[in-house]
Amino acid sequence: MTAIAIELLGMSKHFGPLAALDDVSLKVEAGDFHALLGENGAGKSTLVKCLVGFYRPDQGQIMVDGRETPIASPKDADAAHIGMVYQHFTLIPSMTVAENLVIAKGKLPAAINWKTERAALDAFMRTVPFRIDLDAAASSLAAGEKQKVEIVKQLFLRRRFLILDEPTSVLTPSEADEILGLLRDLCARGELSVLLITHKFREVMAFANTVSVLRRGRFIGSGKTAQLTQQALAEMMVGDTPPAPNLARNPVDAAAAPRLAIDGLQVRGDKGPLAVRDVKIAVKPGEIVGIAGVSGNGQRELVEALLGQRDREAGSVTVHGEPYTASREEIRRHKLYSLPEEPLRNASVVGMSVADNMALRNFDVAPLAGGIWLRKAPQAEQARRYVADFNVKCAGIGARIDTLSGGNVQRAVLARELSQTVEVLIVANPVFGLDFAAVAETYSRIMAARNAGAAVLLISEDLDELLTLADRIVVMSEGELVHEVEREHFNVPEIGSYMAGHTHAVSMSV
Repeated sequence: MTAIAIELLGMSKHFGPLAALDDVSLKVEAGDFHALLGENGAGKSTLVKCLVGFYRPDQGQIMVDGRETPIASPKDADAAHIGMVYQHFTLIPSMTVAENLVIAKGKLPAAINWKTERAALDAFMRTVPFRIDLDAAASSLAAGEKQKVEIVKQLFLRRRFLILDEPTSVLTPSEADEILGLLRDLCARGELSVLLITHKFREVMAFANTVSVLRRGRFIGSGKTAQLTQQALAEMMVGDTPPAPNLARNPVDAAAAPRLAIDGLQVRGDKGPLAVRDVKIAVKPGEIVGIAGVSGNGQRELVEALLGQRDREAGSVTVHGEPYTASREEIRRHKLYSLPEEPLRNASVVGMSVADNMALRNFDVAPLAGGIWLRKAPQAEQARRYVADFNVKCAGIGARIDTLSGGNVQRAVLARELSQTVEVLIVANPVFGLDFAAVAETYSRIMAARNAGAAVLLISEDLDELLTLADRIVVMSEGELVHEVEREHFNVPEIGSYMAGHTHAVSMSV
């Protein structure tokens, strides 16, 4: 294979009145490992979807090795040897890895000669550093293994230009380095060009040769990574010096009794088997315990069980030493607040307004409740205050919550949950979809709740986030807690190894 150069000239794309792309020009040289940065809504995904034929730009040209190449559909992208690895897996779960790789070629005879195809696959697999079981069903693979197959599939199809959209969000740090290192080597050998969309500065600085930045649909600039700093890139992304969170940390009272205690918890997943297995965690007042793990290892089921959205099979949960079943009365009495994963689905009522959603915690108590009536004026006043304090962008407090962007739904729910006195806080991926300013503010608020004495259980798929906020990290793998480490002993390779499932479950201290 020989890498190809791609140049986008004057790309514009509108969705109604919204200019998702506004006259964007960008060039990726042959053999370049090129990172594309920008906050949510900057136009990154729109740009690459135009490049692979999922969107048709309103105007603009695509040049492949200096020749104008119209790409009106994914088939056109395929013909130009352009491939893409998406944020979500595209494997067929019921098929084996080998079957997924072969059918990805598209044009196949009515009767596939599996002996020939398997020989070709075996020969190809000897050229990559991954060890993947070709006979395993895709549904049986861990998230990191699935992502490896997605990338191997593109290489097997002999792509000469590869787009990666947040490819490491389901990988451990060591897996991410392994995959990005392979692609960097292919670029260095002139066999591949890569356009990487990521929000992780570490990956950009470690692997990319060149970086470009989009902001609000416009091209801001490009440069060689070696000549740029993370601070400079962040300023390009936001148009100003990004705010820094207040991470001042009070000491944890080691003698304090746990405020949140989980003992022997077992929870079933959607398909029947246990997704959470004998989990035991204790969180003290003024402590953040972070749960690390690759997506799909029981974190979602754990949070849902703690918030009363999923039944428990066994085990107990206590708050302030009292049995806790996640009833509304218990949540209010114990001042337990939360931000679950996918807040529009799990923490909002989509048919209701922003104001109504912001009142879900206290609509039935004074001053919002007056006898059997809801008092709209205090509710509206509360909503306006929350919107202002948390910078929630919406058409008004009467707008339906599902008309807000994902990041603004996140802000609205955070406003509702963190505007109270908090004694227990359960949050899952709390800054997903937020911009720099909102991330800094959210981190500051979580740390402020901790320093005010809240017991915080933080579930995150972003290890950097846990390293920033947590006092203690426990690792969850295949529904079990397999590792525990205090802040002063955080070790990224070690934590990553446990996240990858390379060790056995251990007993968690309390």
